Amino acid sequence: MLLSILASKAAVNWRSPRLVFGLTVLTLFLCAATLAPWLAPTLPSDMDITLRLTPPNAHDWFGRDINGASVLTAMLYGSRTSLYISALTVALSVGIGTWLGLLAGFKRGWVDGLIMRTVDLLMAFPGILLAMALAALMGPSRNNVVFAIAATGWTSTARLIRGQTLTLKEREFVTASTALGATNQRLIWQHIFPGTLATLLVHATFSLAGVIIVEASLSFLGLGAQDGAPTWGAILGQGRGVLVEAPYLSLIPGLAIALLVLALNFLGDALRDHLSPRG
Repeated sequence: MLLSILASKAAVNWRSPRLVFGLTVLTLFLCAATLAPWLAPTLPSDMDITLRLTPPNAHDWFGRDINGASVLTAMLYGSRTSLYISALTVALSVGIGTWLGLLAGFKRGWVDGLIMRTVDLLMAFPGILLAMALAALMGPSRNNVVFAIAATGWTSTARLIRGQTLTLKEREFVTASTALGATNQRLIWQHIFPGTLATLLVHATFSLAGVIIVEASLSFLGLGAQDGAPTWGAILGQGRGVLVEAPYLSLIPGLAIALLVLALNFLGDALRDHLSPRG
């Protein structure tokens, strides 16, 4: 999808520092997550209490945590957990929001009113608080975290796609297809939906950065995935109690989260500039 959208626009400015930085950092994190079983020096379950809070050194590059486990191993496997949860959450929330936004913008009337009033109601509350409440109610697990974040994350997508649909619905090619007898489903999925893909791509990139922060926050508070898989937020939670004694426990995952979120925001900015109608 990405290649087809980019191919339909002008040539990509591969010299853009934001695009190069974003793609490079994202690729590195994806490679680290994919190759975690081969790159990690130990297994996530390997702990040696005698090495508890060992600072970074030549043998343990990132040191050891409060249980004597390798922080490097936890970071590598944690990248898998964080990226898996974030990607699945964004796919679910963008999918739901896109469908409801298309429906609201195309149907209008009471359907539009019902969907948009629901969006307004959910957006009136801080999303992180609702996600915390749902995660605490359902219990900590990967699937519950995905559901808790996606339950409110679809609203921004629905509002964005509704606006796009209202605009595209008035275009000449849609009017012509309607006059030729095209069904509503054909109009939505073959004429209107393709016109929203560029906007969706940029929105999904920014949403991914936001979900990574929310997932880390839930894990930091003990509401994230607790099925044996390490997470960056959980490592941050460990470092909270030993901030003076072992600052690296907070510094390393904090820098990883900040770097990945910054890269995604840079990538989103570059894509927005490239896919903009002015570009």
